[in-house]
Amino acid sequence: MAEKGDIGWRLVAGAAAFAGGFAARKLITLAWKKTTGKEPPTNPESPEVALSEAVGWAVIMGVGMEVARLLATRAAARQWVKEPGSCPPI
Repeated sequence: MAEKGDIGWRLVAGAAAFAGGFAARKLITLAWKKTTGKEPPTNPESPEVALSEAVGWAVIMGVGMEVARLLATRAAARQWVKEPGSCPPI
């Protein structure tokens, strides 16, 4: 059975990852628009989207989202250590 601290950490880490991902998606979309001058592909699987554009969007979005999730979760872990005074559960 999960301990109270473990459940608390999962909630905090999940909320941090969600917030980081949300912000990253907005930022990546804005950067894509500024760089390419057009909207990002809404359906990269569509044959109407160029392969290079679809692959570029998938790579940028995948890497960007994962980096944002990692940074947000690490920031939450730093705060967690300050508050209860223990390391977050693994």
